[in-house]
Amino acid sequence: MLSMAESTKYTSALTYEPDGLNNGVNNAIKTKDSGSSSGSQESMKLKKEISLINGVCLIVGNMIGSGIFVSPKGVLMYSASYGLSLVVWAIGGIFSVFGALCYAELGTTITKSGASYAYILEAFGGFIAFIRLWTSLLIIEPTSQAVIAITFSNYMVQPIFPSCEAPYAANRLLAAACICILTFINCAYVKWGTRVQDIFTYAKVLALIAVIIAGIVKLCQGHSVHFENAFEGSSWKMGDIALALYSALFSYSGWDTLNFVTEEIKNPERNLPLAIGISMPIVTVIYILTNVAYYTVLDIRSILGSDAVAVTFADQVFGVFNWTIPLAVALSCFGGLNASIVAASRLFFVGSREGHLPDSISMIHVKRFTPVPALLFNGAMALVYLCVEDIFQLINYYSFSYWFFVGLSIAGQLYLRWKQPDRFRPLKLNLVFPIIFCCCTIFLVAVPLYSDTINSLIGIGIALSGVPVYFLGVHIPAHKRPQWIKNLISSCTKYIQILCFAVLTEMDIEEEEEEKKQDKSN
Repeated sequence: MLSMAESTKYTSALTYEPDGLNNGVNNAIKTKDSGSSSGSQESMKLKKEISLINGVCLIVGNMIGSGIFVSPKGVLMYSASYGLSLVVWAIGGIFSVFGALCYAELGTTITKSGASYAYILEAFGGFIAFIRLWTSLLIIEPTSQAVIAITFSNYMVQPIFPSCEAPYAANRLLAAACICILTFINCAYVKWGTRVQDIFTYAKVLALIAVIIAGIVKLCQGHSVHFENAFEGSSWKMGDIALALYSALFSYSGWDTLNFVTEEIKNPERNLPLAIGISMPIVTVIYILTNVAYYTVLDIRSILGSDAVAVTFADQVFGVFNWTIPLAVALSCFGGLNASIVAASRLFFVGSREGHLPDSISMIHVKRFTPVPALLFNGAMALVYLCVEDIFQLINYYSFSYWFFVGLSIAGQLYLRWKQPDRFRPLKLNLVFPIIFCCCTIFLVAVPLYSDTINSLIGIGIALSGVPVYFLGVHIPAHKRPQWIKNLISSCTKYIQILCFAVLTEMDIEEEEEEKKQDKSN
């Protein structure tokens, strides 16, 4: 049986040879003409096609989801005043900047895709990293994508059923179509995915700018009564302030999106921190000014009683053009879902490459250089969760896990500073930033345990369910597994290679050599 290196014109790093991989498969992945120039061998790796602008759009597009249009009322609900709520939004933005800067250092030091999974793996080893991956695979990524797709569907079908609720099947089928279309786009070419992200990010930002301008015009016309005694009635209880801040930080989540695709960024040492530095102030300013616009037009009772604050705002301000806001919400969801698909597929891709998921998921298309199996796996998981009727309940299970693993990755940054003080770091922050962020994440982990104990415990149980999976599927050596399991994996890998026209990626040899040197020095 020919090895992968013998059967293709690609580099000898492609040595994966599952049992049962016959000459037919080898011929299927032979994509280069044998008569082409003998000196040109194309490296089988994900290509660096994400520019600075693409990176900014990925971060901004994932951070600005439907929340700021639909339900920015969580902060106001607990703060109980316009003045204190704006302060909380500002603090949430500053805190997120701290976390994003820490991730900028981690991303330029550990130049692997996968974000917190890759950083936890580097700092604390495979077991904890697998639990992080398992939680994302089982709950975080597919659930959030399904919810975004359903929100997109709701706002797209709303004009068709203005006086009644849309049929359940219509909503779910449109949501499924949205997931499938975006999965196809990202399978086709990385550039297609980034172009979709750019266009829809511009659209949602322009929609929010329209809301902000309308609010500023109203303020200039003297509609400032809601800001008189802005702090009157504020709730200064620590529990309420904590929950208000937690709501704000949930809206700011997504600042780690670009770290999921580090290996595909052009000049990551420059563009990763620069994209973060550009994106974070943009999102923070937009969030604060959008809330100022809402508060200028709507009173507290109207905001807390609205199912979609931006739609209520548009009904009072935009007149016959009020239809633009539901459309903007749908576009925002579409762009946010695209960013989530890009990030999640790279997480599963890296997890497979590290041996925590089947090898077939870490393959890429031999011509398009896209992680087709990982994208299809991610899309399939999201479609499965669309079948869960009460899917919004599942969202409540992962708040604890999300912040725990984000905090753990920043703790890993501190650990690596101590363990590897001489490691090259293109960006090196003052230790004050990660220390403050770690202290705050303790608070963020404690808040859901206090405010939503049952759901948080269920989330912990879901994470711990990965423990036996790790020991059975990862820890036990392959040669000790039953033969039928090895045959099944081999057959699946073979047919996935044929169907997806994909092969395993080549690891960066220079990175491997650097890691070996670091291991020897330690």
